[in-house]
Amino acid sequence: MRRTRLTRTLGVLIPVLLVLPVDGAYAGDAQAWLQWGGPNQDFHAPAGDIASQWPEGGPEELWSRALGDGYSAILAEDGRLYTMYREENEEAVACLDAASGETMWEHRYHHPPHEGHVHSFGSGPRSTPLIAGDMLFTIGVAGRMHALKKKTGEVVWTADLWGDELGGNVRGHGYASSPVAYADTVIVSVGGKAAGLVAFDRTSGAVKWKALDFKSSHSSPRIVELAGETQLLVFMAGELIGVDPDSGKLRWRFAHSNQWGHNISMPIVVDGETIFLSSIQAGARGVRLARDGDTIEPEQIWSTRRIQFYHGSVVGNGDWVYGSSGTMGSAFMAAVNTRTGEIGWRERGIARANCVEADGKLIILDENGVLYLASATPEELVIHARTQLLSRVAWTVPTIVGRTLYVRDNEKILALDLGQSGRISTVASGSHLHLEVEDVARQRPEGVHAGVQQAVLDLEEVNPRRRASRHVDLEVHLHLGGRDAGNSERRVDQAGGNADLRLREEGDLIQGRRVAGE
Repeated sequence: MRRTRLTRTLGVLIPVLLVLPVDGAYAGDAQAWLQWGGPNQDFHAPAGDIASQWPEGGPEELWSRALGDGYSAILAEDGRLYTMYREENEEAVACLDAASGETMWEHRYHHPPHEGHVHSFGSGPRSTPLIAGDMLFTIGVAGRMHALKKKTGEVVWTADLWGDELGGNVRGHGYASSPVAYADTVIVSVGGKAAGLVAFDRTSGAVKWKALDFKSSHSSPRIVELAGETQLLVFMAGELIGVDPDSGKLRWRFAHSNQWGHNISMPIVVDGETIFLSSIQAGARGVRLARDGDTIEPEQIWSTRRIQFYHGSVVGNGDWVYGSSGTMGSAFMAAVNTRTGEIGWRERGIARANCVEADGKLIILDENGVLYLASATPEELVIHARTQLLSRVAWTVPTIVGRTLYVRDNEKILALDLGQSGRISTVASGSHLHLEVEDVARQRPEGVHAGVQQAVLDLEEVNPRRRASRHVDLEVHLHLGGRDAGNSERRVDQAGGNADLRLREEGDLIQGRRVAGE
């Protein structure tokens, strides 16, 4: 049986017997981030219980470690993280322990950036890996693709997307598109002649199909339901296309281009027939697909150049999308109606940014390394908290698994706790306060579980003048790892598995939650 210790701020101990806790695995057990954009490639994280405010200094850092050059996003599955980086003349595919950041395995290979690469924006990998079954698929900055066993890093097969056989169009800023899984294939954007898109057999690396002559951009293919069928939606260098993922057959094409071929931000599918797309120079558009028998025709329903989402992630919610608009100059966050093109608001003061939706909130990371906690509606953007988190250019979209946030720049990778340290439920009865604390920490050492602990506190004993002051200070220690958290101010002691939660009761409020009065 576990115990809790309730103390006055002066340190007088009041021992209280607890009911047995209800054990449960940490929140990340059933959640994963397997591909670019998360579970549905829409930058919505299956998270819960994200804090509505942060303490001074931002969310708690669980760990950090050095990492090399690159913008490759972070995948997460079964307690492991996967990403890529460059160190001197080698690219590296890395598998890290999600709880500590320690390296579990690495695969390094020599493959320099292509001749003419724009080094001022870094030389590390841009593409995000893909987890499919027991395999991990990666693409380096110069188009070298690897299929590896995800548990060991053993190479199963490779392909050169910019080599002579496939002839992909070389991008001056490096290869940035991420692979997508479909059936028994992995599909990639290549941009070669009759090889604009290529589908590889996941196990052998054999080419299942290659098709189309469109040049690739930096956007990633996505599997969606459109116009009553499964399609591969791809933002190529000069157009948005819908493709049959089984054969590579073109189903429809909508022209959308700029002078650099920089169609990057992932299009948003609204309702199975309406699509929102945006890029620099060309602006934003709403497109509706009309079906006539087996023919699908795209129709523009609105357009504007007042919105130019560039390379940041865009989050959709109902008929509205939220993202960062701007090119190499100033930027602003904006809300856009996907059906009409109406701009709900524009909010300056945030540099170009990526955003992820989690628990009804927006987690925004701008390129200056500032992390924001916000709420977005068609009427306004509300910033609840912000903190300077990273010191180098931060162009990598954050990853959220459970209540843990993983971020990186060109120098390091960090894990942070976005959750509350506990949920408090109370009921006042006479001079007694029935207190229930549910620990909701995300990750702990194996064998240590979250649980519910209950106690009855005699408020008269703690503070005989309570009826006059209606005020009492308490400190609650949850002994989850078998060790006392002591006087630690940290919400979660990862090594010991303990949580330390400070409560303040004033009137009928505890930690902002209203309770029954006497």
